Amino acid sequence: MEIQLWRELLDPYQLAVDELLIKFNHMISEHRNMGLYSPIESVIGRVKTIVSILDKMQRKDVSMNELEEKIEDIAGLRITCQFVEDIDRVVALIKNRSDMEVKYEKDYVKNMKDSGYRSYHMIIYYTVNTIKGPKKLNAEIQIRTMAMDFWATIEHSLQYKYKEKIPAHVQQNLLDASSAIIDLDKAMSEVRDEIMDAQNSFKKKENIVKDILNNIQNLYRVANEREVVKIQDEFYKVYMLDDLVQLQHFSKQLDIISEGYRAQSIS
Repeated sequence: MEIQLWRELLDPYQLAVDELLIKFNHMISEHRNMGLYSPIESVIGRVKTIVSILDKMQRKDVSMNELEEKIEDIAGLRITCQFVEDIDRVVALIKNRSDMEVKYEKDYVKNMKDSGYRSYHMIIYYTVNTIKGPKKLNAEIQIRTMAMDFWATIEHSLQYKYKEKIPAHVQQNLLDASSAIIDLDKAMSEVRDEIMDAQNSFKKKENIVKDILNNIQNLYRVANEREVVKIQDEFYKVYMLDDLVQLQHFSKQLDIISEGYRAQSIS
């Protein structure tokens, strides 16, 4: 196939990846903006390279006419989660969407591959609108924890190096590492509530500080500079105490001061 024809073939898949990345990143933002925990930690995507497509076609004995039907991961996304429990929540989010239709799924988390590989795979139908009209295509979504993702990245590099013929001692090391990953994910699940509390506290502190700094910046426009500098110095003192309650109190007092100046400017 000519290069130009390959580009025409792959363009809709790039569009699908771009759109899906926007949608999943919006899911993350939507959860966090509502003060909710996002089961999606991060998402990345890619379109399979021509070389990778040709290699897979050769391995699976797929003809050019069957390419788009049988090579289902031309468009691929990888979603990482903090905890194993989050994987099921992400799967449910995808199944509840009207713009993504699940073709089939494979649970390699509960049913680990012999190599030690663990991940949740979904093949979805996704429709993009091109200049030639709508096109329904396949896309693969892999969902895994950050620990699983680390293992899979290393294993993929070794597969590339050894051309899928990894030496026995290396395979055993990978299996041992996979067992360690399982233990790590279990340990993280056991302290999940504590981890989430710590993350929520940090996020709350971050939002309070953001509001305080915005207030101080606005005060520079309407208040005496010397007074604002004093407020700013007081903020630094409170911040160094690392006490969320005192920081919240300072923020509320600053809101009252700012509201007073706003009322003066209106009158």
